[in-house]
Amino acid sequence: MRNVGLGVMALALLAGGCMRPSEERALKDLTVGLAEVGGVAFTVEDGLAVVRKQEPGVLTLWGSAPAFHVRAVASAGAAENWTVVVRNAMPDAELSVQVGNDVLPVELLPGPLPTERRWRVRLPAGAEARLTVAPPTWNQAVPFRFAALADVQEALPRVGDIYRRINEDPSLQFIFFSGDLTQRGSVAELEEFQSRLLESRIPLFATLGNHELYTPDDMRWHEYFGRGNLHFTFQGVHFTLIDSGNGTLDPKAEEMLDGWLAAGQDAVHILGTHIPIVDPIGVRNGAFGSRNEAASLLAKLARGRMDLTLYGHVHSYYSFSNAGIPSFISGGGGAIPEQFDGVGRHFLAVEVDPARGVRNVSLVRVD
Repeated sequence: MRNVGLGVMALALLAGGCMRPSEERALKDLTVGLAEVGGVAFTVEDGLAVVRKQEPGVLTLWGSAPAFHVRAVASAGAAENWTVVVRNAMPDAELSVQVGNDVLPVELLPGPLPTERRWRVRLPAGAEARLTVAPPTWNQAVPFRFAALADVQEALPRVGDIYRRINEDPSLQFIFFSGDLTQRGSVAELEEFQSRLLESRIPLFATLGNHELYTPDDMRWHEYFGRGNLHFTFQGVHFTLIDSGNGTLDPKAEEMLDGWLAAGQDAVHILGTHIPIVDPIGVRNGAFGSRNEAASLLAKLARGRMDLTLYGHVHSYYSFSNAGIPSFISGGGGAIPEQFDGVGRHFLAVEVDPARGVRNVSLVRVD
């Protein structure tokens, strides 16, 4: 009966011309981080931050990575004095601004939270400036640790327990989230997730999961948290998050991945995506919809010398190998757990050394 159901679904998709269910999201990624206000055109490079609010003299961003750059092109009559606000920022993030070879003065302003940073800067009219938001060590190849998490869903009201447990470990730099922040992806839930995140002392960088697609308006994700497909570097390590919410990768997303694999081939590279490419147990259908696509993608990751893959979707903990790549499923953010496996809410603490690779991945229980 399951095969018949899948056949009917496939026919319905063909009839509706929906053979690329995540195409619209992949294209929407390319528009993240663009704004024009007060005579200044802002472009967040690689879409690594969302423009949350724009008004003359004030630019408010939501960071999607530990470090990012913004290009600001000011017209002749543009506003010059700007306040730059970055939410979901690294607690020690700094703002540096250059116009050509000149470094502009920046004033740090007090912020209400560790993850909200504010600065004041004068952007000369008629000039192009490059703004960099990053902690001091972001481009130094030194070891660090981060937390990996997925699948909060209906446990959203109590996710603060996990944040408090993460807060107890000062060595964790940020949270790498592999999808299913919410139960249905509604605006109310996205707002609540954002509000609950105020309890965390460190930022959270995420891709979406299948539960973010339950709303009729799944483009809202981009307005709140940015791209579903993104790539960033931190302290010599490459990180990629890929949107697999439909159990497949859009060809545009795979094209992006090809470029990111090439960029990170000679470095430590970590991939996060929601749905496991293959199900290591093989009995839950908790994997990509196409075995052929899964095999092709795993071969591509192996050729690209991926060092670690992190998944969610399955509400438990599994350690296994994908085409020789160390892999973990960690769906312990609070969603209804697998029964009888003894694994409750949890996250992973990952230790990585840019010179030696992924050194340790440990399970941290919260319940």
